[in-house]
Amino acid sequence: MDLLERRSVLALALIYLFRMLGLFLILPVIGVAADGLTGADAALIGTAIGIYGLTQASLQIPMGMWSDKIGRKRVIVIGLLLFAIGSLICANADDIMVLIVGRAVQGAGAIASTLMALLSDVTREQNRTKAMAIVGVSIGASFMLSLVLGPWIFALVGLSGLFYLSFVLSLLGIILIIFAVPNIVQHTFRRDTTPSLTALGLVLKDSNLRFLNISVLLLHASLTALFVTVPGLLVNQFDLPLSQHSWLYLAIMGFAFAGMLPLVIIAESKGKMKGVLVAVLMLLGVSSILLQWAPYLWVFGVLLWAYFVGFNSLEATLPSLISKLAPVGYRGTAMGVFSTHQFMGSFLGGVGGGWLLQNHSSSGVFWFVGVMFLIWSMVGAVQPAPRQLSSLAFSLPNMTDEEVSTLANQLSEIQGVEGMQIFKDEQTAYLKVDKKLLDKDTLMRLAPQVIL
Repeated sequence: MDLLERRSVLALALIYLFRMLGLFLILPVIGVAADGLTGADAALIGTAIGIYGLTQASLQIPMGMWSDKIGRKRVIVIGLLLFAIGSLICANADDIMVLIVGRAVQGAGAIASTLMALLSDVTREQNRTKAMAIVGVSIGASFMLSLVLGPWIFALVGLSGLFYLSFVLSLLGIILIIFAVPNIVQHTFRRDTTPSLTALGLVLKDSNLRFLNISVLLLHASLTALFVTVPGLLVNQFDLPLSQHSWLYLAIMGFAFAGMLPLVIIAESKGKMKGVLVAVLMLLGVSSILLQWAPYLWVFGVLLWAYFVGFNSLEATLPSLISKLAPVGYRGTAMGVFSTHQFMGSFLGGVGGGWLLQNHSSSGVFWFVGVMFLIWSMVGAVQPAPRQLSSLAFSLPNMTDEEVSTLANQLSEIQGVEGMQIFKDEQTAYLKVDKKLLDKDTLMRLAPQVIL
């Protein structure tokens, strides 16, 4: 990457980090902290936790398409301003319904797909995968930092202070997008990062993608459902003050990351993706059910560690599977649908977890989450094993229709090329390849610009 690309990618990664921190810092504390708000009960607190997912899921793809018309940076600034307004509403809420409205406004700043489209605009083809990986790291880091820092910051400044911090982070994001990211006058529509309406039906009908989409929906539903009840259990059942939860989460997340790595390596490098996926779903189910019977804090911590080993493993492998299984050239659409399910899961988990806690106690939450994962692991067991395919994309020179047709025929005949699309409006070719079988010499002869 050149200096401008590095600066732009770092700025966009920080914006992702700031925004996700603003959403998730409250997750480990709000189940306890919102109890003092007027009208608060478990169901409404759960709704406050998850409501951002509903507005985010509803608006992220439309806002990404809106950015094609009025500009990426404008939409991102509008989204960050909405997030800032929502944070101010939450910071000044003394009623649970006001808090829910504020969280909904926070989620309405749905700029995930627009940020990814801008990332595509400001990076060259050969650097785009690396740039997306950097952004992915920032998203994962934001969640772990939120669990660790949330209780500690809450002890210092309270729930309102957390939301004021979210407000400040959104303003920092606006400064970064205005001054650190270059103005791109001509936006290039790239189907590998931008959702396409024409491909939406194709993605939604794909049964393999549907399994992955529902998997991430259930995963994030389980997370928000559990955090409706876990903070309160730690305080009331195990006498662990809220300010001390940070140390517990630090240990759990650190060891969970270590526990995740072998599973991801086995899945990706050893070609055991299906087996790992089913095993992880079972681990999530069993650990969730057993949480209700933990007699001591250390047992509860070990079970929560097991849950997060599974959670982190799926967080790392599901996007990779989406990329492998997405229709050729339409990874952006597949990822957009995937993210929409993810946010919708957060909403359903918050609402459902709150309702279960209010009507059936914490045991109802643990039973529902655990049984849900065990049933889904059986569904996963009958799914076909995903093939170890990789996506390649490379730019094309100006070509006539006849030259494009000839190149398409030649590319499709290369050993190891499982799918191919050429889009003249992008001047880009997309390939789905099996790298173990790929005839690299022939591909490099036909397309020397491709990076393997």
